[in-house]
Amino acid sequence: MLWISELILQNQPSSFEELITLVRQKAREGGRFLRMHVKPPYPDTPRNWEDRLEATFSRTVDVDDRELQR
Repeated sequence: MLWISELILQNQPSSFEELITLVRQKAREGGRFLRMHVKPPYPDTPRNWEDRLEATFSRTVDVDDRELQR
């Protein structure tokens, strides 16, 4: 389970875009579930932050799963 708060505390990204990169990395490392229980505290956090993080996570997991099936 990947918790956004843990990701922020452990890695201390300085922007929402850095957080996106971390989410993608964790999904590639085998993360399967994403929990978004806190809003990221960055000035560049968009209104649709939950959608953006979920889309990044899901796309990365889906792409990696398809590559494993080949």
